[in-house]
Amino acid sequence: MTTVAQPQFSAWAPLRSKIYRTLFLAQLVSNIGLWMQTVGSQWFLVEHNSSATVVALVQTASLLPTLFLALPAGGLADLLDRRRLLIVVSTYTALVAAMTTFLAYTHVLSPIMLLGMTFLLGCGSALSAPAWQAIQPELVPAEQIPAASALGGVTVNGARAIGPAIGGVIVAAAGPAAVFALNAVTFVVILGALVWWRRPADDPGIDRERLGRSMMTGLHYMQSAPIVRRILLRSALFALPASALWALLPLASSHHLHFGASGYGLILGMLGVGALAGVALFPTLRKKFGANALLSISAVSYALGAVAVAYLPIWFVMPLLLVAGAAWIATLTTLNASIQLSLAHWVRARGMSIYLLVFMGSQALGSFIWGLIASHAGFGVALLISAVLLVLAGASVVVLPLHPATGTLPRGVSTAWPTPTVIFGPEPEDGPVVVSVTYRVAPAEQANFDRSMTAVGKARRRTGGYSWGLYRDSVDPDLRVEQFTTASWQDFQRQHRDRWTDSDHRLITDALSYTATGRTEHEQHLFGVRSAAARPVTATKNGLSSPDRA
Repeated sequence: MTTVAQPQFSAWAPLRSKIYRTLFLAQLVSNIGLWMQTVGSQWFLVEHNSSATVVALVQTASLLPTLFLALPAGGLADLLDRRRLLIVVSTYTALVAAMTTFLAYTHVLSPIMLLGMTFLLGCGSALSAPAWQAIQPELVPAEQIPAASALGGVTVNGARAIGPAIGGVIVAAAGPAAVFALNAVTFVVILGALVWWRRPADDPGIDRERLGRSMMTGLHYMQSAPIVRRILLRSALFALPASALWALLPLASSHHLHFGASGYGLILGMLGVGALAGVALFPTLRKKFGANALLSISAVSYALGAVAVAYLPIWFVMPLLLVAGAAWIATLTTLNASIQLSLAHWVRARGMSIYLLVFMGSQALGSFIWGLIASHAGFGVALLISAVLLVLAGASVVVLPLHPATGTLPRGVSTAWPTPTVIFGPEPEDGPVVVSVTYRVAPAEQANFDRSMTAVGKARRRTGGYSWGLYRDSVDPDLRVEQFTTASWQDFQRQHRDRWTDSDHRLITDALSYTATGRTEHEQHLFGVRSAAARPVTATKNGLSSPDRA
């Protein structure tokens, strides 16, 4: 298996930053409240004799908004001030949590209403998650991103270790409404930390894309990024079967282990304790096994926890849940750090939104499927099937590993692409713009050139181009013509000013090394007539030179 390179830093290094530490603690407190709410919600449904499908729908209702809101949330996080966006969304979720509390205390809350309020809380999480993910590289240096990703898991899994245990005790003592109230209070902590944080203002000179175009650009980027696509595939292969344990754990606790609310909080807390242990062990395990082997081992270890909950006595369940918790955080940290380090900065929030869409959407879909299976065949059968699929997912690393270049490519913006010369002043929205680039390639090098240009085409698509193609000249056999389209002149400028990374430039440099002169012969920009009615419709520039050949 291929070992993905990783920096060697302490797992706790990001906490030395005051800003990171403050936001970390605020997220931890808020997530404790969310896990308390999860325990209260699931136990509320168990007490109301809800079916397995309805109990599993708590997780579905929480995660389903990601399917609808992840892409717009990513676009907003890349377009707007992320701190202000997080303040607005956190205020919204605090109000929803307060409303849930009011309905519970007035005895108006029903199982269906609870699922509805859980869905609304999930909308807040879906809208804020890409922004939370995208600010991590602003708070720590690049070499600490894997550690920050692991600590991000602590805010969830540390909360998972503490929140359920506290929530179970409070539910047993004061009922679900009490934990709903405490969850609402924890949002005040998040709001306080965000108000305190003085994030540097974005450069006002940077033009803003429209939201719809921003979302489409993010999708084009992901479609043309094989490294990121493989990370997304690995995420879905794990999350879909792994969701069974989270969705069906309250039923297993009640019907197999015969626990009440406090006992359910305890076994859920064991997963969180295991996750905390996994954070501490992660740097050592990653160094020893490599990312791909760690993904495989974690999938199999998590499967053992699912089987234990379904069929084994409590003294086997507890230690295996610790192992499952460590496996969960090892998988999430590996995938999260890999995608953080693989995304270009200009598309980071949109890329993370698609990652969250795949991972959390797979959990939401899986929870619904496992609930249906449990309703018809029993939760033990459902957990056993999920364990088999997890083992298969672990084995699939042999044929579907993370890409060898994951997290290793330079993502700084390249300054080697010269500004094009035009003979008129196009308006920013003039377009579409068809870019045509001519190369002269000797016959002996044409196969190598064509192969190199395939990678260049993916880079053009990643950075905002579409309808890319490479063509032969019918008169001069030594000529190759590359052609692609951008939506507007402004998009073309963004492509080479803000989006073209050093790793992208290496691809064009490699292709130019097979040309006769080490440079392009001719570059032409054709503007759509409808947007330039009274102006010339072509502009040309000679030569994009390679820095290695210039």
